[in-house]
Amino acid sequence: MKALVIDDSKAMRIILKQIIQAVGGTVEEAGNGQEGMDKLKSMGQTDVVLVDWNMPVMNGLEFVRAIRSDPTHRKTPVMMVTTETEASQMGKALAAGANEYVMKPFTKDVIQAKLKLLGIK
Repeated sequence: MKALVIDDSKAMRIILKQIIQAVGGTVEEAGNGQEGMDKLKSMGQTDVVLVDWNMPVMNGLEFVRAIRSDPTHRKTPVMMVTTETEASQMGKALAAGANEYVMKPFTKDVIQAKLKLLGIK
């Protein structure tokens, strides 16, 4: 599994990276949505993107909209991993094209279960 983790928190990127590596995945990291879009272009085939909502430059919702409008990555599974806990925010993310939604704080088991739901590991 090849994953991209996008979060402005280095600590959160490390936590998610460790969870993905524990199931045999490799991880690239980005600190905001724009960096994430740039990484996707250089990574080639990506199995899943885990993206935070609240980030500078390009937030997670903007990232989801951008990836869904890009023919190369339109079908790449996207998991929002965020502190946004309101049902309306979840609805916006899913309507924009996010495949799964995880609220922080989370456990390793939650992330791994969501990856399994997406058909990844």
